[in-house]
Amino acid sequence: MKALTFKRYGKSPDVGLADLPRPTPKADELLVRVHAASVNPIDNMIPTGIFKAVVKFRLPATLGSDLAGVVVEVGSRVTRFKVGDAVFANIFDQGTGSIAEFAVVPESAAVLKPDNLDFVQAASIPMVGLTSWQALKERFKLESGQKVFIPAGSGGIGTFAIQLGKLMGAKVGTTTSTGNVELVRSLGADEVVDYKKQEFEAVLSGYDAVLGTVRGDSIEKAIGILKARGKVVSLVGPLDVAFARARRLNVVLTFVFALMSRKIMRLAKKHDVDYSFLFARPDGDQLAQIGQLLETQRIRPVIDRVFPFEQAKEALDYLALGRAKGKVVVQLVHADHPVAAA
Repeated sequence: MKALTFKRYGKSPDVGLADLPRPTPKADELLVRVHAASVNPIDNMIPTGIFKAVVKFRLPATLGSDLAGVVVEVGSRVTRFKVGDAVFANIFDQGTGSIAEFAVVPESAAVLKPDNLDFVQAASIPMVGLTSWQALKERFKLESGQKVFIPAGSGGIGTFAIQLGKLMGAKVGTTTSTGNVELVRSLGADEVVDYKKQEFEAVLSGYDAVLGTVRGDSIEKAIGILKARGKVVSLVGPLDVAFARARRLNVVLTFVFALMSRKIMRLAKKHDVDYSFLFARPDGDQLAQIGQLLETQRIRPVIDRVFPFEQAKEALDYLALGRAKGKVVVQLVHADHPVAAA
């Protein structure tokens, strides 16, 4: 089968389409013919080696973690799915990837595709949906009336998290460029800062939670807009000791992460706020709840561009530019079963 792979870590990872053996599902897995797979920033980060000690791959490794497709084989212990089911899933951190003609998916990670979404729309959701869910519901425990700051509101995470925050009754603040102000307002953002015209830390205040989505000093600046005992959950680092312990990493890595997060931890303590790093995990139960929100149209997918499978590497390059309004999706078309809407 064809798959988008990288062959080595570092500055020349050799990302491209390659021929790999078709995977065989284990007893508790599904084999899915992938109809669409979305790309996420982590897909551009993994080949650099930045997460080499944390996320394990056998090289050459298939990239991608989000997919939507049709079950073509089920393992002997699978009970909830059958051949022919249309599913969507996130398989991040499972040692395999989704931007391929076929992918293995743990039964616990898979969910039936909402009937009102086509494969492209469904594939755009899992990573951003689960990340937003785990940050806003699990880490923040966001309550109605609280204020959450979600910078980069027009991006993949932003477009989903704004909608989820509003559903939870929160007031949502965000940043975006001039051309995307109306988009983020249409998703429910209450306070919108045009970063081309203003610095958000000079405009916003009194927030209960900050979702860190932007690299650089943005998270340090965002601490200043929080109330005492507010929370910062970062998706972009620095990694912290709690993360190392949760993944049972060795003493050396735990010490390294402690050094990496020392500055932000000191700043957080000074302002009496809590900092933590989040790696979203696959969770079929949570994705099923997200699926219900999509099926009832309380949350809608936002898709910027769809690339054909042959241009999967170009999809990653485009995502890396940081200009996407919503998600970037790779669409796979099979001669005997073409991808079609719904």
